[in-house]
Amino acid sequence: MSIFRCAACGRINRIKAVNSSDGTAKCGQCKAALDTSGKPQEVNAAEFKRAIRNAPVPVLLDVWAPWCGPCRMVAPVLEEIGKERAGELMILKVNSDENQQLSSSLRVSGIPTMLLFREGKERARQSGAMPKANLNAWLRAQGA
Repeated sequence: MSIFRCAACGRINRIKAVNSSDGTAKCGQCKAALDTSGKPQEVNAAEFKRAIRNAPVPVLLDVWAPWCGPCRMVAPVLEEIGKERAGELMILKVNSDENQQLSSSLRVSGIPTMLLFREGKERARQSGAMPKANLNAWLRAQGA
């Protein structure tokens, strides 16, 4: 069973297999096509809170900003990991400039910061950009 978040309505969907006849899966709530690529999804504070509360898989949150060089460096790494772990790890992105209150409530003091959530609770955090091998090792060490 794979888990995907609907970018249109935010619902968490459990998918047995992507429909091979048309290559798409649809959201059980709004019927929009689901992105099953594993690509990180940009969320706001409300969407983030709903996702971590409902996700049955680990959620990796990347707190970033468009002007941040290290944030731009880690973005393709997160895309690769998201695609490789599609359905078993959900990767979300929060722009710290647009969501300052959320960043503050998460006690993020530097970016990029990656926070790992399970069952609605923060389980680990890592600040700074990391190469793919290091990020994968960190995720494995956290059981994700």
